[in-house]
Amino acid sequence: MNAWHTRTGDETLRHFAVDAALGLSKPEAAKRLAEHGPNELVDRGAKSRWRILWEQLTATMVLVLLVAAAVSIFLRDYKDTIAILAIVILNTVLGFTQEHRAEKALAALRRLAQPAVRVRRNGHVQTISAAGLVPGDIVLFEAGNAVAADCRLVQAASLRAQEAALTGESEPVEKQVEPLPAAELPVGDRTNMLFAGTVVTYGRGEAVVVATGTRTELGRIAEMIQSIRAEPTPLQKRLDALGRWLAVAALAVVGVIFTLGLLRGESVQIMLLTAVSLAVAAVPEGLPAVVTVTLALGAQRMLRRKALIRKLPAVETLGSVTVICTDKTGTLTESRITVTVLETSAGRLDLTPHLLRPDDRTALEVPRERPAVTLLLVGGALCSDAHLERASDDPREYTALGDPTESALVVAAARLHLLKPELEQALPRMAELPFDSDRKRMMTVHHFAANHHPASVAAALHSLEHALAGAPLVAFAKGAVDSLLGVSTRVWTEGRMEPLDDDERTRILAAGERLAGQGMRVLGVAFRPLAEVPAELERAEAQFVFLGMVGMIDPPRPEVKEAVITCRQAGIRPVMITGDHPLTALHIARDTSLIDHGRVLTGLELARMSKSELVEVVEKVSVYARVSPSHKLEIVSALQSRGEIVAMTGDGVNDAPALKRADIGVAMGVTGTDVAREASDMVLLDDNFATIVAAVREGRVIYDNIRKFIQYLMATNSSEIWVMFLAPLLGMPLPLLPLQILWINLVTDGLPALALAVEPAERDIMRRPPVPPGQSLFAGGVGWHVLWVGLLIAALCLGAGHWRWTLNDPSWQTLVFTMLTFTQMANCLAIRSRRDSLFTVGVFSNPALLGAVALTFVLQLVVVYTPFLQPFFGTVNLPARWLALSIALSAVVFLAVEAEKWLRRRPGGTRAT
Repeated sequence: MNAWHTRTGDETLRHFAVDAALGLSKPEAAKRLAEHGPNELVDRGAKSRWRILWEQLTATMVLVLLVAAAVSIFLRDYKDTIAILAIVILNTVLGFTQEHRAEKALAALRRLAQPAVRVRRNGHVQTISAAGLVPGDIVLFEAGNAVAADCRLVQAASLRAQEAALTGESEPVEKQVEPLPAAELPVGDRTNMLFAGTVVTYGRGEAVVVATGTRTELGRIAEMIQSIRAEPTPLQKRLDALGRWLAVAALAVVGVIFTLGLLRGESVQIMLLTAVSLAVAAVPEGLPAVVTVTLALGAQRMLRRKALIRKLPAVETLGSVTVICTDKTGTLTESRITVTVLETSAGRLDLTPHLLRPDDRTALEVPRERPAVTLLLVGGALCSDAHLERASDDPREYTALGDPTESALVVAAARLHLLKPELEQALPRMAELPFDSDRKRMMTVHHFAANHHPASVAAALHSLEHALAGAPLVAFAKGAVDSLLGVSTRVWTEGRMEPLDDDERTRILAAGERLAGQGMRVLGVAFRPLAEVPAELERAEAQFVFLGMVGMIDPPRPEVKEAVITCRQAGIRPVMITGDHPLTALHIARDTSLIDHGRVLTGLELARMSKSELVEVVEKVSVYARVSPSHKLEIVSALQSRGEIVAMTGDGVNDAPALKRADIGVAMGVTGTDVAREASDMVLLDDNFATIVAAVREGRVIYDNIRKFIQYLMATNSSEIWVMFLAPLLGMPLPLLPLQILWINLVTDGLPALALAVEPAERDIMRRPPVPPGQSLFAGGVGWHVLWVGLLIAALCLGAGHWRWTLNDPSWQTLVFTMLTFTQMANCLAIRSRRDSLFTVGVFSNPALLGAVALTFVLQLVVVYTPFLQPFFGTVNLPARWLALSIALSAVVFLAVEAEKWLRRRPGGTRAT
């Protein structure tokens, strides 16, 4: 093993034949990826095809069927044995296909959930999937990034990493770049290394990848893990409990039927097979598996809507969400932040006319009499971590990679001839204090480099040298205006420093509020001369000279207003939580219809509130401004204490506790940190509030459909039991043979039930209150429906069968057999909506269900009218008039369910939930 921590950074770079300033070339990266494989750990939680097949063959229903086959062999009934084994094969193939499809869907979701990393390749910074990392890649880190491979640091600025997951050390580890002498150091003491599975919590750095995949320290641990067992979802647990209860009830009923049959004079052989077949029909053993398939397919549909589900139970919970707490920037707004106003003590420079002029998109001119504007742009660009790139489609245009706000500053400077790479050559960064949500500012320290510089940069340097009056270093700070004013003692005005008195502070704050009131995000920029870098950098955050303010606009997304209105109609309250100025937050809230009137609660007010006071006001406040991430946790807890089901968005490291605490943690996929994504249940791939609303809608659809096929299966299965239970009481022989029961169970519980899982959304899906999370699966009339529909189907089938039996019609049993299948299909069509008529929903709006019903109808006719199948299933040719009777009586079930829905739709009718 290479002791990378004992080598210098340059030695490590030479070993991997890579230049830190350029990174690997694309061909070289592809070559190394082929050689080392993707940067992934073996997913031992995924099921192999053989395991899926084994689980299908050992499923409860299949075991019961195999017992029935064994009984048939023992009784020398080989015809039934062949038929039962054929059903076992069909059931196993169907179950295997469904679960294998679900596993592939989940595997695709897991691949998409891999973190993204920033690497330098071909001299450009680009974002790639962590799976594409190879040894020798140059990776850029900043606070909030998850480390995806073992790396040797080559640059580090105040870098700290949380390594508790790997070493057990609770405190973040301070990192440095110097080599360490001892080769046998434990992982926790290798302070010039970053390890896969850890998290950067502070600062920034660059590192070269030295190990990927299973060759990392985390990979060695993962290799020792033999298996990972996935926990069942809450809904699966409820279904398992339901299945156990039904099994006990079914065994009791089957025991009574078995006894009544023997008393009636039926043979033990027939009654034993009948009892086993009824047990199969009564217990919906496949429900948990069908639910998992439904949730996985629903997660795939959400993915097409740009919502990546990381944890499957989130799909269930989404249907119950009552409050959505959302960030503003990038979620309610377009995250297309553009600098529009530069304001200094000398006045305001409005860039909007230039931005709106399509034939002048290259560079703008700063008036010569406005040197403060130049310093403002220089400070904003240098005190940021965004990387400037030329647009690929237009070399005259610039883009930036990084935080949207910082990118806007860098692009604004570039449009005014101040390119960040040239500024960094002239003023290299010496030290930094990264942005902190409590301080609400960032600071960097730079020194002058004696190089030849382009004219635009030289002019800016001339202004800066005049301002510094001979000091060798300069510190720039940017952040919230009130935060910067708190550490500033002077203001730059008319080319000189003036004391920052109370009148000037009031003027600056009023100007900032005016900009914020126009919907702008406002940042202040300040500087101070330094003679040296202090040992404790925090001490340099004082005695700044305030330069001015930058006003940036981030317009609301056009689709958000409609999404907010949809939320309110659905009984969901949208809440904005932002670190921005209260006036900016209020402007966006009004533009998006999130608030008409009401108070805006600030972080300062939150800090003064007790928990009980917050619980009292949390139901009345829809906009929180100037809050820190720690306040999000308090807001979530207060809402939950009021019984709300909360979805919370977040993107930063400090958002992770709130995301964990929320019922649905929603991370930003574009601007979010890896830590936030790991803590979340769902990732927005487009950072769009409307996507959250779409996901909630999809969650409601999925929950609706799960309840529909539970309702369908319970009603149809109970009808079979009622038929078998009531027939002996009417003095009739067994109305169904064992194979007929198994056949009905196969064709009606399989494809039609699954097709109900893809039923489109009902009309009122987002115009009704959220589903209470503890609500029974049988609430809203489902239990009553199961009871009366099961009895109605049994009454119709037994009524027709008893009539033909008393007339000694040899087709009476085939009539009951066929009617049971047809009536169940009629019920399946009728319950596609809990309230609306099938004709309102649209007969052809679910082609899968229509196809499943048609196929079941055809298959039933095949077993009734095909001569070589008739001996197996005990059927005879059903006269055309009795086939027509079967269809007509099936229509009675359809009309009865439609009548129930009509009663629900009437004023004062029971509302389906």
